[in-house]
Amino acid sequence: MKELLRTTDPTVIAFATALLEGEGIAVFPLDVHMSILDGSLGILPQRLMVADRDHFLARSVLADNDIPTGQ
Repeated sequence: MKELLRTTDPTVIAFATALLEGEGIAVFPLDVHMSILDGSLGILPQRLMVADRDHFLARSVLADNDIPTGQ
């Protein structure tokens, strides 16, 4: 698995997940429940992971929708 996206904005994670699943790309969110540790302040980023074989296509889908992957 490769990291596709890292953000503190949960709406970006939700939007990216919906876009990728719509394209048939399986996604795995990490660090979703870490807000318990930071007191729900949203300072710890969440990550979105995809399979190695889907990484290039997933980055293209996010780029087409103006979601920066930072890579």
